[in-house]
Amino acid sequence: MSKAFASQADLQEKQVTFSRLSEHAWAYTAEGDPNTGVIVGDDAVMVLDTQATPVMAQDVIRRIRTVTDKPIRYVLLSHYHAVRVLGASAYGAQEIIASQDTYDLIVERGAQDMQSEIERFPRLFRAVETIPGLTWPTMTFQGRMTVWLGKLEVQLLQLGRGHTKGDTVAWLPQEKTLFSGDLVEFGATPYAGDAYFEDWPRTLDALAALKPNALVPGRGAALTSPQMVQEGLAGTRAFISDLYASVKAGAAQGKDLRAIYRETHAALKPKYGQWVIFDHCMPFDVTRALDEATAHRDPRIWTAARDKEMWTALES
Repeated sequence: MSKAFASQADLQEKQVTFSRLSEHAWAYTAEGDPNTGVIVGDDAVMVLDTQATPVMAQDVIRRIRTVTDKPIRYVLLSHYHAVRVLGASAYGAQEIIASQDTYDLIVERGAQDMQSEIERFPRLFRAVETIPGLTWPTMTFQGRMTVWLGKLEVQLLQLGRGHTKGDTVAWLPQEKTLFSGDLVEFGATPYAGDAYFEDWPRTLDALAALKPNALVPGRGAALTSPQMVQEGLAGTRAFISDLYASVKAGAAQGKDLRAIYRETHAALKPKYGQWVIFDHCMPFDVTRALDEATAHRDPRIWTAARDKEMWTALES
């Protein structure tokens, strides 16, 4: 391969920030690494996305303990990807919540995704040996669920497909604070290997309709004002739309994946090339976009072997 596979060459540690967005909401961010959200309620804590391993989750717990000693009762999985869910065992939560669609994806492809992501992101899976296995939700819902942390209302919402078919956001209506998972990124390239390109912009419209004052994206800095929220939504929408339009145009002209990838990479790099994990995501994103534009409405399963075959074909 002409380039190191995926993020295998990314070994630089990131600076962590733990910041307060509203009375009950906190964001654990790390310069474009996967974010974790924290909601401190009246009687308990909810953690939103867990980090990739139990050892890495311990740093989140340490930060939580600087602001509260309340029990961590709930973990929410915004979607099924290993980097988001495999640290869950560290929190000792009473309930691990996910959409039924996310549960179904874990059944269908969780094991393959786990191996695939561990090989893509070695730095993010520090102490991988501490992962006890797949993370299984103990509670699932369809469409909408409300959790009360004392008098604090936390709405768990499926507003549409985008990053995956199981995407869940958490919304604090009393504080107008949103936790989006990877439906929204900020200064970070959306990973779209399991995406629904046709649906994603409409789902972002549904998020925008909530009119958040603050938002914790899947990657990138916390968005602390309505203006920043709009920038995050607009940037994510533009990337998804630009990439899919380029891929569809190439497909309509009968071009093969390699040609479409090179043209799309060249077209998007001037605008988005400085975003975190741009070169990591583009092969996966273009491959999935061509699938959706042609023969595969639903994402095919990524395995460690398929990852490397695709990477060699596109990057060699």
